[in-house]
Amino acid sequence: MRQSIPNWIACVLLVGLTASTSLAANPKMEPSAKPNILLIFADDIGYEALNCYGGLDFETPNLNRMAQQGLRFRRAYTSPVCTPSRVSLHTGLYVNRHGHVNVLPVHLGTDRAVDFRKFPTFAQQIRANGYRTSVTGKWQLATLEKHPDHIRDAGFDSWCVWQIWNKGEKTDRHWNPTFNQDGAIRQDIADRFGPDVLCDYVIAQMRAAKAADKPFLIVHNELLPHWPVVETPDDRRLKREPSLAHFIHYLDKLVGRLLDEVGALGIRDRTYVFFMGDNGTWEPDFANPKAGQPGEGPHTRHTAAGRVNGGKNQLNDGGSHVPLLAWGPPSVPAGAVCDDLVDVVDLFPTFCELTGTKIPAAVAVDGRSIAAQLQGQPGIPRLWVHHALHSNLGGENLFDGQFRLFRASGKMVDARALPLEKPADPNDPEAVSAKARLEAVFQKIQPKGPRPPEPFPGKEKIEIQGRLP
Repeated sequence: MRQSIPNWIACVLLVGLTASTSLAANPKMEPSAKPNILLIFADDIGYEALNCYGGLDFETPNLNRMAQQGLRFRRAYTSPVCTPSRVSLHTGLYVNRHGHVNVLPVHLGTDRAVDFRKFPTFAQQIRANGYRTSVTGKWQLATLEKHPDHIRDAGFDSWCVWQIWNKGEKTDRHWNPTFNQDGAIRQDIADRFGPDVLCDYVIAQMRAAKAADKPFLIVHNELLPHWPVVETPDDRRLKREPSLAHFIHYLDKLVGRLLDEVGALGIRDRTYVFFMGDNGTWEPDFANPKAGQPGEGPHTRHTAAGRVNGGKNQLNDGGSHVPLLAWGPPSVPAGAVCDDLVDVVDLFPTFCELTGTKIPAAVAVDGRSIAAQLQGQPGIPRLWVHHALHSNLGGENLFDGQFRLFRASGKMVDARALPLEKPADPNDPEAVSAKARLEAVFQKIQPKGPRPPEPFPGKEKIEIQGRLP
């Protein structure tokens, strides 16, 4: 039978790490001693796109460096499209709890917005703890013309984001981008590449926080490598055709700029940098690098372990399995690999624990902190991850690291030989046992159920944080 608590890989690298009772978890720290958080949340990139995960199709030297100098989580998961996964990120809630199962149609100028007063965010909590908070990139959670205070209400003091809808028209994010910075459309970036502008903004925010001797929380919603594929500045300089490979390589280059800046500012010892994908990769036809729409190709990538089939918008491993890297303080075990299952909802309590921020008793979260793992400790690994989309796109499923169960259909998928996935054998005793376990979990994950939905293994007393409104 599968062990409930996976083992750490590369445990020999854990010598000399700080204990889990480090200053990062002390809520009485002075402002200059509190750790900084920078999350780089990339748009449409699965784990297999990175060389450090065995990817063979793209070049990611800076992300490889981040893994070599930090910690790589081998089994991190999100829901396979942007709005569901991003709302889960900010609120720490499974999709069936916050209810956003579709892409919010901000590109059509919708009046709808994610209600962050109903569903509190980690940024709200951390800002109240004395942090400077800022956010960048794609804010597909409200139409800013109709909800101009939405980002501030979500917990961010400053922002530089793509305003997707402006004056009755859809805008651009790459060249001649339409960026809203702190409530006003920027007029100085018409000839610039949008991702470069956002990288400059993140650097400016880090420098300003250091000058003010204030800790920072920055959520950098990197626009790359989401379609449409256009020329990067490197493509223009080298006079070459654009491609998804060039997009991913340029994304990697920008990650390198941010890592280098953290080092140059002398703040690496107290700055956690995370890199994560919001969902799996979309895949244009490899034979046609000009293909600009998702779904035009076979959704196949290549890794040392085999071919990855599937991607964004699909409730399978290719659509939900994303990279998660952590880099920064010396307490992060360099070059180690954590085999624990991680759900995007886990970042909420992790960021709060690292910053010494108490989560109010009334705030319900589904995540469990991985702060201990970041210090080289075992932590309390989860036994499954949850993904969901609209019922027309597959509904909900649970994945325990070996089998995937779909709630509505009862379909079981055997994922014991990833990246290969196949229908589970209904006569396989392990599949039968896994189905029974996961069916019981579905009964616990109700939209208004108690928090957390299952006991933490190894804990005798469970603190129920609250119930959803």
